[in-house]
Amino acid sequence: MKIKYKKKLLKQYLFFAILWSVLGLLNLKYSDGNNWFLYGYFILAILYCFAYFYEKRNPYLIVDNKSIKKNFPFGKKINLSEVIWIKKFAGEYILKTEKDEMTINTEVIDENSLTELNRLLEKLNLPPDKTPFANNA
Repeated sequence: MKIKYKKKLLKQYLFFAILWSVLGLLNLKYSDGNNWFLYGYFILAILYCFAYFYEKRNPYLIVDNKSIKKNFPFGKKINLSEVIWIKKFAGEYILKTEKDEMTINTEVIDENSLTELNRLLEKLNLPPDKTPFANNA
């Protein structure tokens, strides 16, 4: 299962990429002389374009039957069978194992994907005091 980013977040990245590009072009046209600050606009535009295309192509989380992994170059991976505690705090899920901990930011997750993630986390059969989903059952 792939947990995707919110479309609103992706649109914001694209908007800022276009905004920085336009500001860079306007600054190039109306500036006097060669100022190295001009290239900062284009660097920001490229960074936002990269973020947009990376997050559009790659999901936030990849979940299979045994594990959950953040899809970053050095993203954490946790086995679902080892999760002993789930804490919900300030728009984040904190999954804890004996050795490790993973924070999942729910505010960047698409609503449909968040529903799927909640269903998956409910099925982990944790004690009621170790999960925020105990009241839903």
